[in-house]
Amino acid sequence: MNNSTSCLATATVCNGSSCVVPVSNFNAILSVVLSTVLTILLAMVMFSMGCNVEIKKFLGHIKRPWGICIGFLCQFGIMPLVGFILSVAFDILPIQAVVVLIMGCCPGGTASNILAYWVDGDMDLSVSMTTCSTLLALGMMPLCLLIYTKMWVDSGTIIIPYDNIGTSLVALVVPVSIGMFVNHKWPQKAKIILKIGSITGAVLIVLVAVVGGILYQSAWIIVPNLWIVGTIFPVAGYTLGFFLARIAGQPWHRCRTVALETGMQNTQLCSTVVQLSFTYEELNQVFTFPLIYSIFQLTFAAIFLGIYLSYKKCCGKNNEEFLENKNNETVSESSLYKVNEGFQPHEK
Repeated sequence: MNNSTSCLATATVCNGSSCVVPVSNFNAILSVVLSTVLTILLAMVMFSMGCNVEIKKFLGHIKRPWGICIGFLCQFGIMPLVGFILSVAFDILPIQAVVVLIMGCCPGGTASNILAYWVDGDMDLSVSMTTCSTLLALGMMPLCLLIYTKMWVDSGTIIIPYDNIGTSLVALVVPVSIGMFVNHKWPQKAKIILKIGSITGAVLIVLVAVVGGILYQSAWIIVPNLWIVGTIFPVAGYTLGFFLARIAGQPWHRCRTVALETGMQNTQLCSTVVQLSFTYEELNQVFTFPLIYSIFQLTFAAIFLGIYLSYKKCCGKNNEEFLENKNNETVSESSLYKVNEGFQPHEK
């Protein structure tokens, strides 16, 4: 058979009567570059986050772990459960449900620490919760995925890449430990690194949005259900985290801290884990969800912050009064009542 009649004009590879147009490897190369850059930038962010942890204060919270235990329950109990319920209720694709669960298992990022400062929260608790949840995610994320994706895995609908997810988490948790060591040895340099890390985190979000939008263009064509899940999920985290902390008898400023740590997830970590764990075809279905969640978690956090600042202004409470209240609060290991009572008379 004559190749000139059987082959298309665009054919570049011909073997006898078989003529094909090879698939462009541009997307594959860009995907590898994106994965590499994401990993490096996120490692820098996680390293800078570790530089914000003072080991003495961190160990102090470990010795009195009530606040951290509440945060643990919210982070790895409430959030994955809410993610599973939303996934089933809105009937999203199983592979999309896996990414929703990964987002639910991600620890809080540096954004939660910054917002905890703005709402007069417990900064030591915020940083300790972020650090603990980051370290514990190494085991809790695969465990939660094993529990909540069983119905889809057993039916053969999806296969969870546990090895890729585990490798990604190990590679990204190590910089946190190194950052803690740097802050212990060279605290002044750690402050500089922390500022660089904050800028890097912002760059990372923009990079993911721009390059991801180019690389996975079809990923933006998604059903409204995924947008709805991305809208409700952070609000549910903020609300349930706040009320659980309050039910547990925590003072108001710690309730605000736990709420932020619960709803404010490390979307950069989720994006990187997803990018490193799934195939190109799968990424076209799920890559946008971390960006959707990031948009709405920041939007609602800004709304909550505005409400809180308005409340402070209307009640005539300035920053000095709040700082004085927290400085005068007595934290006792033997009496939880004293911890709870310190903030209540001023905020009811």
